[in-house]
Amino acid sequence: MNPIANSTTTSKDIFMSSSTPVLQLRGIHKKFPGVHALKGVNFNLRAGEIHALLGENGAGKSTLIKVMTGVYTRDGGDILLEGQAIHPGNTGEAQALGISTVYQEVNLLPNLSVAHNIYLGREPKRWGLIDWKRINKNAHALLKDYDLDIDVTQPLSHYSIAVQQLIAIARGVDMSAKVLILDEPTASLDADEVKSLFRIMRGLREQGIGIVFVTHFLDQVYAVCDRITILRNAELVGEFEAATLSRPELVGHMLGKELAALEERVQEQTGEPNTPPALTLTQVGRQGSLEPIDLRVAQGEVLGLAGLLGSGRTELCRLIFGVDKKHSGTVVFNGQTINLSAPKEAIDLGMGLLPEDRKHDGILGPLSIRENIILAQQIKQGWWRYIPRKQQEAIAEKYVKEINIATSDIEKPIEQLSGGNQQKVILARWLASNPSLLILDEPTRGIDIGAHAEIIRLIRQLCDQGLSLIVASSELEELVAFSDKVIVLRDRKKAAELSGADINPQTIMGAIASA
Repeated sequence: MNPIANSTTTSKDIFMSSSTPVLQLRGIHKKFPGVHALKGVNFNLRAGEIHALLGENGAGKSTLIKVMTGVYTRDGGDILLEGQAIHPGNTGEAQALGISTVYQEVNLLPNLSVAHNIYLGREPKRWGLIDWKRINKNAHALLKDYDLDIDVTQPLSHYSIAVQQLIAIARGVDMSAKVLILDEPTASLDADEVKSLFRIMRGLREQGIGIVFVTHFLDQVYAVCDRITILRNAELVGEFEAATLSRPELVGHMLGKELAALEERVQEQTGEPNTPPALTLTQVGRQGSLEPIDLRVAQGEVLGLAGLLGSGRTELCRLIFGVDKKHSGTVVFNGQTINLSAPKEAIDLGMGLLPEDRKHDGILGPLSIRENIILAQQIKQGWWRYIPRKQQEAIAEKYVKEINIATSDIEKPIEQLSGGNQQKVILARWLASNPSLLILDEPTRGIDIGAHAEIIRLIRQLCDQGLSLIVASSELEELVAFSDKVIVLRDRKKAAELSGADINPQTIMGAIASA
């Protein structure tokens, strides 16, 4: 059956009425050293449905997918495919059973031809040799069913990400046509490409294929999904029919707070501070990453960034700091129009960034606490003007004491510290460089309760000292506690700008959930 055929209610109802799901995960547990990544999670996928798997960072989505596909071995629970227990030991075994995965970053070989990628590892042969004529012919015929009339002899890298995604889907379906897992497939696609992908997905649904759809875009969930499973903190929140689950309810389940249960905490604000702007963005955006956005941060002001994972918070922080280059708009910092091409330029101007993923983007694990603290100041000063060792020690000792970093020795490798203390070291790094704007992306994520309180105290202290702050957080109470203004992002666009009495959990969640 053509995967882009027009949908018919009759065929869909036949598949959806099946009493036995095509794929069942029952009571799945997965543990890593110090982390219980999945706690008795259930998941049910029917034949002929598109099923959204949702949750914030650390909810367990990626781990559950890796258990489904044999990347991880489960520590407890059962996996059933068409009612039969299975034990995939790797992705190859999962594919052989009928479970294929397509990731956001296509995991095919860009230097090989399109046709070879489709049949890689299962090439038809003639007289003991690969039958290239047959491969090319079959690949061309297969892709025409996906509205792709392309030269299959060209390298995969010759085509756009959207085309590569469809090629990966065609390969996955051709290999195993029972379960298709799409992990963030729309993250790098434009609106027209997303529509084409959804048309393909609906056609595959009509063939009876069960599709697991992982996405952070709520509009897309409601546009194409039949049911929704939500995870939070490694546990199952629930399984819902998309047609009957409202957006506010969905957001409440993902963040762990119901709108009606949130206690209103009104900020005593009098509006935007009557001070000069530290940072002004006018229609700043990046194609495929963030729609053009306007914002203003006054000197000594705290701007909160709210939104679900994937809403554009981190992308905005990276654009401001020069990690990613903007494609449009104007940035004015301390009265000067700037066009950053690298973080070094942002550091020289007086900016600092505490990144969302501190382990990969923040700390240098084998280096000492001292070396990590003086890093930004040394970069700003220039490597040819080396900071003397005694001065380094004095700087490190000062901030270890001031922000209460728990360590007996500043020469200890930072990787030996707890997550909360690593976070404090990164804060110390930027404070030592004397910035005028500090960008904090999820400053309290993944740290214990005590360290969490310390970080909040530090943020409040920095506010009182007049430093301009941009703080991205999924913790609404944090944003309400210290923000002078909150920008709500949704689907990589600015959804709302709140100030004064509007800075409360109900209003923020309402803006996140609004259609």
